[in-house]
Amino acid sequence: MYKPIEIKEDIFYVGVNDRTKESFESLWPLPKGVSYNSYIIRGEKTVLIDTVDICYSDLFMRKIRSVLGDKSIDYLVVNHMEPDHSGSIEFLVSKYPDIQIVGNKRTLEMLKGFYGIANNVIEVKDLDEMSLGKHTLQFYMTPMVHWPETMMTYVKETKTLFTGDAFGTFGTLDGGVLDTQLCPERYHDEMIRYYSNIVGKFGSPVQTALKKLSNVGIDVICSTHGPVWTIPENIDNVVGLYDRLSRYEAEKGLVIAYGSMYGHTEELADIIATEAAENGVKSIVMHNVSKSHDSDILRDAFKYKGLIIGSPTYNNKLYPAVDGLVSALQNRNLKNRFFGYFGSFTWADATARQFEAFAGEMEFELVAEPVIMKQAMLADVVEKARNLGRIMAQKLTSDTQVVPNNATDC
Repeated sequence: MYKPIEIKEDIFYVGVNDRTKESFESLWPLPKGVSYNSYIIRGEKTVLIDTVDICYSDLFMRKIRSVLGDKSIDYLVVNHMEPDHSGSIEFLVSKYPDIQIVGNKRTLEMLKGFYGIANNVIEVKDLDEMSLGKHTLQFYMTPMVHWPETMMTYVKETKTLFTGDAFGTFGTLDGGVLDTQLCPERYHDEMIRYYSNIVGKFGSPVQTALKKLSNVGIDVICSTHGPVWTIPENIDNVVGLYDRLSRYEAEKGLVIAYGSMYGHTEELADIIATEAAENGVKSIVMHNVSKSHDSDILRDAFKYKGLIIGSPTYNNKLYPAVDGLVSALQNRNLKNRFFGYFGSFTWADATARQFEAFAGEMEFELVAEPVIMKQAMLADVVEKARNLGRIMAQKLTSDTQVVPNNATDC
């Protein structure tokens, strides 16, 4: 029924698309869906790399049989135990009872914990190799990218790297699987959104993994989500993007995220944005937190170097959706940003002290005096808002480096 999709000689794609699920991890919207990627290495010994979400196990099995027919699978290599990739393991074992499952110590602990499987397992360590006859697998431990058991599997003869969730992206594979068959640009922002939402907290482990792999020749990247990368320029771009994001580097742009109940705080956001634009900032993204999803705001906060957040006081706290955004940014350890904040209140201000505490915890540079409006949009408030936009623009349009927690012009 299915035509085998060959990536390299003897290496096949057997993943599936999910266009049904509304939210990844029941948190992150999937307007363009998501793929769950699995791969087969066919030879003297047959290897399956990762499985797929249990919801697609029947389709998964049909795709496996389109490559193997009635031939058995000798090994299942588990690079990542998250259920969207390990969910079909029990089903697979029921079909191939003699299959041996390959993973590291933490993988095997989770395999037993999730699925009660403790037999027919092979433990591998960092840089261990496994001969399949024609092909040799080498295993690279990459803990906390983004679970503690994650690892990558490298086929030395074809220079193919199976990377687990690393270099993954939201978005289904609509016909084409290889980057030669599609427009890679379609996945750029979805890769940033995937990284910032799923991996963003783990910049240091990502850097460790990239350094470990820096001298490994890579001709193909096979992630568990998104396209298979085969074009050298695309591989460089994908690895370079992960390198920049994990070092919290960003483009010269500005994110203004705000909450506003009756429009007054939004007026401040518009004044700040206008002044920033008049002073040379061309990439400005405005997010009303009551309408924009956190996943999109996080994507842009990772993408751009300037961040300004605004909130009215609400029950002596930040506006709830702003408070949630602040928590999400803290959780991801976002660093190296020029930062400003603004707020409004009627009888008691809570925004100033809570934003001040947030700025003090993060490795941000507070660029200008905060803008806090009591009741009305008076002339001094307008001037402070313009000042914030102007100084932020000066920072972003120059080559000035962020000096964390160094308040200037305040």
